[in-house]
Amino acid sequence: MVRTASASVAAGPTLAVVAREAGVSVPTASKVVNGREDVAPETRRRVTEALDRLGYVRRPRFDAAKAPRLVDLVVHSLESSWSGAVLHGVEEAAHDAGLEVVVSAALTRSRVGRPERGWLDKLVTRGSSGVLFNLAELSDSQYAWLEQHRIPFVMIDPVREPPEGVVSVGAANWQGGLTATEHLLSLGHERIAVVAGHRRTMCSSARVAGYRSALASAGIRHRAEYLRHAGFDEGVAHRRTLELLDLPEPPTAVFVCSDRMALGVYEALAERGLRVPDDFSVVGFDDLPEARWASPALTTVRQPLSEMAATALRSLLRMMDGHHPESTRTELSTRLVERASTAAPRPA
Repeated sequence: MVRTASASVAAGPTLAVVAREAGVSVPTASKVVNGREDVAPETRRRVTEALDRLGYVRRPRFDAAKAPRLVDLVVHSLESSWSGAVLHGVEEAAHDAGLEVVVSAALTRSRVGRPERGWLDKLVTRGSSGVLFNLAELSDSQYAWLEQHRIPFVMIDPVREPPEGVVSVGAANWQGGLTATEHLLSLGHERIAVVAGHRRTMCSSARVAGYRSALASAGIRHRAEYLRHAGFDEGVAHRRTLELLDLPEPPTAVFVCSDRMALGVYEALAERGLRVPDDFSVVGFDDLPEARWASPALTTVRQPLSEMAATALRSLLRMMDGHHPESTRTELSTRLVERASTAAPRPA
């Protein structure tokens, strides 16, 4: 139970009480507390005696030079395990660097990845030294605002190709799409579909390009009807999979450009009475915890989310110290994690 009276006593007398006891103004009492010299000796004596008599606790002065530097991390959502992995990477790197991090889910629902208009103004108010944008898409005016206020920033997996000179960190998405498709080809699949994210996002476009390159290298024609966009939405991925299964010649395997969408694919296959991987093989992308929890466990392409976030923070730290990175784009490698969702196709 909270006890108001006890809390007041514990807090001690205010400076106003001390000033009244000493018969001086609050600004004069403040000068004595802060060691200012422009106070008469007799006045200083009265204030000092009042401070001691009332038990006033002198609080240490804030020293901005000694305070830890503050950076902002702007994420699209705080609800996903994708964001959790990014937060983990930033947290560890910030701890090592002695930085404080403010986390904001400051992106509008009306336009995916676009920071709210008023949010940027808060950066100056709270004295942030830099910003990490995760899955964000900034407008030209917002880029200009950051430049005008000389706030360094780094993009983690940007939605669109950022302007020239903007520093970003991502994964080797093209290589990941290639590896996922090559895995299905090695098992004997030729009718391989792809469920992609948004049509114009950097990561999704690169993964689809890798998929197409693997098919071309294997001498297999890409079928336009095997490409379906689901906007990284699990429910839409479910519908797109049903569309694929309704084709005159449906695929026997699918590369899905995110683990979350792969769960929608699983649901659609189950509705049609198809078993993974006996009847249909599935490869995801991300290697989120959901991939391990799925039944069967999902074969997927791991992108190093925590490492991407930590790399971005270290790049931001160098920029805050006045050093611009030699390369504006850093891509970390991806790798295939084989589990139980892929197998050779059924004999015709």
